[in-house]
Amino acid sequence: MADKKKLYIRTYGCQMNVYDSERMAEALGADGYAETDTPDDADMILLNTCHIREKAAEKVYSELGRFKGLKADNPELKIGVAGCVAQAEGEEIMRRQPMVDLVVGPQTYHRLPDMMEALAKGEKALDTDFPEEDKFEHLPKRPGARQGAKHRPAAFLTVQEGCDKFCAFCVVPYTRGAEVSRPPTRILSEARELVGRGVREITLLGQNVNAYHGEGGVTLAGLIWALNDIDGLERIRFTTSHPSDMADDLIEAFGTCAKLMPYLHLPVQSGSDRILKRMNRGHTGEEYLKLIERIRAARPDILISGDFITGFPEETDADFQDTMALIRAVGYGQAYSFKYSSRPGTPAAERTLVDPDVANARLQELQALISTQQRAAQDAMIGREVSVLFEKPGRFPGQMVGKSDHLHAVHVAAPELEPGDLKRVRITESGTNSLAAVVVD
Repeated sequence: MADKKKLYIRTYGCQMNVYDSERMAEALGADGYAETDTPDDADMILLNTCHIREKAAEKVYSELGRFKGLKADNPELKIGVAGCVAQAEGEEIMRRQPMVDLVVGPQTYHRLPDMMEALAKGEKALDTDFPEEDKFEHLPKRPGARQGAKHRPAAFLTVQEGCDKFCAFCVVPYTRGAEVSRPPTRILSEARELVGRGVREITLLGQNVNAYHGEGGVTLAGLIWALNDIDGLERIRFTTSHPSDMADDLIEAFGTCAKLMPYLHLPVQSGSDRILKRMNRGHTGEEYLKLIERIRAARPDILISGDFITGFPEETDADFQDTMALIRAVGYGQAYSFKYSSRPGTPAAERTLVDPDVANARLQELQALISTQQRAAQDAMIGREVSVLFEKPGRFPGQMVGKSDHLHAVHVAAPELEPGDLKRVRITESGTNSLAAVVVD
């Protein structure tokens, strides 16, 4: 290990990027790199970027600027940019920041070992293709990669990438490409491998995960049922879903599959039919509400999470109030909300913007309502017994933290517990973003 080169990866954005960073670390690990927690003494710095947030590219350029001193002190330091900003910006990154040695898109990081050979020759490396080959089948599988050390008790597993929906505000179809589903046999093999390394909970990932269509007509529900049969795997989740792809068998699985957790992230973005049409969402507010009714009929205790955008181009006060009405009707246990920011190349970027102050005021009002609902959902847990998968020590001595079935963060004072323990607890207190509990078995 003494001669291992040090790799620092900074991950931005979504859970799929977390998964991708793990796989990139494995690919580079096979080439002699070991991860480090700081960029200060790294031999390679890799920024795995996300294009969803406002001014994502500019933030990456700003972050790169902070590494100029490290590069000056160590000319052998390699700096790379991966992910969706890399895909969108391409060689522009190297033009604006000449110190960058490597730019790789989210569909080509399996080629990192070859790109590293170019760097070793003093060349720069750029790859933002959308290759036909399955990158997951070309990632190195050598000793020390995913077969190595014990994994954390909860893991992400990408099963689907890309999106064909072309929502007017979204860059995903342009940066991640068309919808592609991994073969179910490969997914199950990777899941068994993770379980063999101590994983007890797997979250299936996809930009539009419930559009999964595997070989032989396997749906996401079919994949979940196959995972349900893996001994040692105790919990299954999936994210992110689109309302138009919530098929009957997937809804039924919430009520019948013991390992599928009662939590669903189902973005709607707006409650206004006019704005939903302008967003090209493919559904109405009423259709979304009826879908929620069906899901709750199958699993009455399910916690619903959502996404919302305020200030979408041409949004009126009446449109915004339709969104607030939908939120009140659903009763969310959690939600992510943002003020609209344009993405170059998307249809909405050409439209008339809402006054920023108005959009911000709407966001604050929406977030206040969501916070009230989230707190109510947490308060309702007090006195209930739930299962918690403990993942890591808490901030205080003897404290352990984990996730409940409903994805609530739960902490207990139980120094005897270890990461990976799955215990029944009784909720005793509701905090701002977490629950306190005592172990009951």
